Amino acid sequence: MRFLITAGPTREPIDPVRFLSNRSSGRMGYAIAQAALDAGHEVVLISGPVALNAPPRAQTIQVTTADEMYDAVHAHLAGIDIAVLCAAVADFKPAQFAAHKIKKHDGIPRIELVPTRDILASLGALSSRKFLLAGFSAETDDIVENSRKKLAKKHCDAVIANDVSAPGVGFESNENALTILYPDQSSRILPRSTKQSLAKELIKILCEMKQKR
Repeated sequence: MRFLITAGPTREPIDPVRFLSNRSSGRMGYAIAQAALDAGHEVVLISGPVALNAPPRAQTIQVTTADEMYDAVHAHLAGIDIAVLCAAVADFKPAQFAAHKIKKHDGIPRIELVPTRDILASLGALSSRKFLLAGFSAETDDIVENSRKKLAKKHCDAVIANDVSAPGVGFESNENALTILYPDQSSRILPRSTKQSLAKELIKILCEMKQKR
C-alpha cells in the first residue's frame, strides 16, 4: 500500500527571526513512516521542521508553514491508499509578517492571528476520496469527547487520540499512549509503549481497516 504521513510541527513566521510553533518533535510521525516502510509499504512523508533523519526509502517532503504543508499534502494524494495526519499543524498564524526584526525598544507588538487552512478537514471533505483517512488528536482535557467531535466534524475513518498533558508521553517523549476512535462509536486502546512499538501496531490496524473497505 501507499501511505501519506504528515509529521512534526509547523512554524508560522512573525518576523525574520521569530515564529509561532509548538512542542511536537515529529517522533510519532517518523515512527509511523518507518513502521510502514518496514512492513513493505511505500511512504510519502511530509514533515515540518524536526531534528530527525528522514527514514530511508521514504519520499520525504520538507515544509515549514501550515500553508506549505496543506499544498504539499494535496499535491501528493495521487495513488494514496492510507493518509495518516500526525503533524501538529498550527491552528493560527500571524495576519501580518514583519519584513524586519521587531525591535524590543519599540514596545510589545500587537500580533493579530488568523486561522490556518485545515488540512484534515479538507481531505475528509473530498467527495471522491478513496483513501483511508486517520487523523491525530492531541488533547489536554476531555480527550475522548474532544476527539470524537473531531472525528465527526472532519469526516475521518479514524481519529487517534493522545493526552499531551500526561507526564512522560506525547510531545518530546519517546513513549506515547493512544486511543483509536471509530465512527461507529467503538474504540481501541493502545497502552503506553514506545512510539516505535505503537507505530507498528497502528500500521497493522490501518491496513486491516483499508482491506475491509
